[in-house]
Amino acid sequence: MGYTPMAKLKILLLPVLALFSAAASSQHTVTITITDAPAQHRQEPIFITGIFNRWNPGDSARIMQQSSPGRYEIVLKNIPKGLFEYKFTRGAWTALEATEAGRLVAPRNAIITGDTSIECTIPAWRDDFPASTASAQVRILDSAFYIPQLNVRRKIWIYLPKGYENGKKRYPVLYMHDGQDLFDEATSAGRLGPLEWGIDEVMDSVAHPCIVVAIEHHEDRDGRLREYFVHPNAEFPQVYGAAYLAFIVKDLKPFIDKNFRTQPGKRTTWMAGGSMGGLITLYAGLMYPGVFGALGVMSPSVWQDEGNTLATIANISAKKAIRKQHYYFYAGDNENRIKPDGNRVQMHKDVEAATALLREKADPLMKVVIYPTGRHGAWYWRMAFPALYEWISVNR
Repeated sequence: MGYTPMAKLKILLLPVLALFSAAASSQHTVTITITDAPAQHRQEPIFITGIFNRWNPGDSARIMQQSSPGRYEIVLKNIPKGLFEYKFTRGAWTALEATEAGRLVAPRNAIITGDTSIECTIPAWRDDFPASTASAQVRILDSAFYIPQLNVRRKIWIYLPKGYENGKKRYPVLYMHDGQDLFDEATSAGRLGPLEWGIDEVMDSVAHPCIVVAIEHHEDRDGRLREYFVHPNAEFPQVYGAAYLAFIVKDLKPFIDKNFRTQPGKRTTWMAGGSMGGLITLYAGLMYPGVFGALGVMSPSVWQDEGNTLATIANISAKKAIRKQHYYFYAGDNENRIKPDGNRVQMHKDVEAATALLREKADPLMKVVIYPTGRHGAWYWRMAFPALYEWISVNR
């Protein structure tokens, strides 16, 4: 599934061939003009947001100037050479620009090589459409499912394939993390605004859908990280990833298998996640190779794991069980991160190192996809998921 670009960009300077480069010392002026916007909100200010203002959707210093009805302009100075990303809002993430169908898309972007002018249009505003984008097949399994290993309660969503209620068919099950970001823009809250992964739309459209069980993540950043780290580290000496995985295996999976028509075996029990969700997914495969037959590991935050990921792979003992698993790894070629010590991390190199070692130690069936222009975020995992699901479902 995909979406057409929201605007045709008119770049007056020829882009460089590389799609991303580190910020250079030279600074440039970028003039952005909106040539048309929805008439019903023309009395309201339009804001521009991007990394230049730390993605603040209501920055009063970044209000577009209206020159005529439906036409707005802003001049941004001191923009570095390289990739320039931005979005338009009416002052909040709930009032983002949208497609004509009312759906959110990736940040707009341009490659800056000098002073640049960009023209674009805004087809619609997100808040003029229903807040929820979830498929009718998505339901809340429990708004406060008890996790005894953590002594907390979390919301659990479940996707049931079309025809489930009136049939007898049994289905594979895909367990996923960050549940509030998977099905519904109304519950997602990304760094660059709400953007769901579209998991339900993918399942609605494929020939062989599965049951999807999605677990809500902790409400704050640090809490989420502690629950997705398996090994302690300098920032978080106390972590709960092993307990979280034990909950999925010992409590949640038995509950799902008892109450829904599943195919409970290893070949049809899967897990997928992105970023820290990708890291904990990899650990699920390594720690429970008798439970999970396929793992979708997207942009795993290996760099935050302080060497524990490679050490765990190097010392795996259940080689026969892991050899019968399937791993789909995804990373973007532009997923760069700055560590606290100032060193730059390239996600795809971490993935390549981990997969090379995993192949050496156990040699499971693997597919490694490095997306040339991919960056870190829900938009890229949304694009990657259909191919991931197809590969997992075909190779079970």
